[in-house]
Amino acid sequence: MRTMKKYHIIYVLICLIISMNTAFSQSNPSYAVRTVVIDAGHGGKDPGAVGKISQEKNITLAIALKTGSLIAANCPDVKVIYTRKTDEFIELHRRADIANKAKADLFISIHVNANPNKEATGTDTWTMGLAKNDANLKVAKMENDVISLEADASQYKGMSANDNEAIILHKLQQGVFCDNSLTFASMVQSQFKNEVGRKDRSVHQAPFLVLWKTAMPSILTEIGFISNDEDRHYMLKESSIETYARSIYEAISIYKSKID
Repeated sequence: MRTMKKYHIIYVLICLIISMNTAFSQSNPSYAVRTVVIDAGHGGKDPGAVGKISQEKNITLAIALKTGSLIAANCPDVKVIYTRKTDEFIELHRRADIANKAKADLFISIHVNANPNKEATGTDTWTMGLAKNDANLKVAKMENDVISLEADASQYKGMSANDNEAIILHKLQQGVFCDNSLTFASMVQSQFKNEVGRKDRSVHQAPFLVLWKTAMPSILTEIGFISNDEDRHYMLKESSIETYARSIYEAISIYKSKID
């Protein structure tokens, strides 16, 4: 009986969320890209993935700042906001709060991947959703582990990478943004493949906490594996930082033209 009641409540919530998203899409035909939030993954006491002579937090910050400068120089009608501009620790929920308070139109979280398998190589881009396999879920859990460094984990009450019902409801709540998130993620991957020349590991979905509360199209992109010698050597070059940033900027520009 309790199970039936539980699913009835979920069904009602789904219907309510769908109707709200329909109303939103009908009442916001003028959606455009005017504010972009760029999130450099990790920072401060959280180094992220660590290589032989490098740390994820420094690579992501360099790409984030360069991407923002390209937007500012070429898209004067777009406001750029950073979740961090220095080597500081920012909680995952605060990163989403920054984007929400700014009423951002796009949220981009930049990361570097790692894997015990040193042969793993290439780029992938993620949107919020159910992980289709254990490998995808493992990537999300690795990025979500940063909450162990946060003072107040109660911020994530009701959020769990293992709670499929919560993830489904969140996806429905974000409904109107999900398609745009996937569209933009595909554009980023296309740029990485064609302009950067990295292996394309495709677009995936997984329950990333940094994307959980964002109220706009949002992605998390992994620019390569710090655990792979070739990937690491490439991403540490100054010219590569410029190439990654320009690729993300070009994806934003194409997406903006399509949306505007």
